[in-house]
Amino acid sequence: MLSRLSQTLVPTIGRLTVTVDAVPTGATSLGGTGAQGAVVPPGSILAANHTSLADPAIVLAALRRLGVRPVVMAAAGLWRIPLLGRALAREGHIPVHRHDRRAAQALDLAAAALEEGRPVLIYAEGGLPLRKDAAEAAPVTFRSGLARLAERTGAPVVPVGQAGARRVTSGNAAKQLAGLVTAPVRRPDLHVHVGAPLTLTGDRAVRTAQAYGAVTDAWRTAAAHLGEPAALAA
Repeated sequence: MLSRLSQTLVPTIGRLTVTVDAVPTGATSLGGTGAQGAVVPPGSILAANHTSLADPAIVLAALRRLGVRPVVMAAAGLWRIPLLGRALAREGHIPVHRHDRRAAQALDLAAAALEEGRPVLIYAEGGLPLRKDAAEAAPVTFRSGLARLAERTGAPVVPVGQAGARRVTSGNAAKQLAGLVTAPVRRPDLHVHVGAPLTLTGDRAVRTAQAYGAVTDAWRTAAAHLGEPAALAA
């Protein structure tokens, strides 16, 4: 439901484009209109950068174009929202209780989903940036959850970079509401880039750095596609 809803709503708030890295030799393409060559192996960890309240919907819409409908790890507070909470639970999405003893349960549920061959979408930064402007910036330091999940399951990591979501919603609450209301008129450009799968190696710190570097590269590709100064300067 979330993927279908995102695919329906995102085109009304912006112009979404998707690019992917080339298919490795011998791999199977999942294809899709405008996204030939996308590869997301079954049971993959999809790691995306997080910049705005709008970007989960944008990433889900992009992934649906590739035929990928992931289990999403998201802030547990969403489960308290009427209707949405029930839908999230029904579809098997995973609540993340930050700074809570229940936080470890999220990794258990994610590992179980991966073992079933389902892709899992994770935001390793652990939260949104505090910046008020609508510009792009590189991801902030990753927390260790992604590396721990990959170490535990051996699942490949597929880096996902998105840019443009801050053009939809960013800043304080009033600006975010205004951005969302005016987005259908402004129709900002949005871009998602899906990188090639990689297997993390080394200790936890090294694995975290590898994942961070891959997601940053994917973000840089997406942001450069939109002509964002931060990506072009890098």
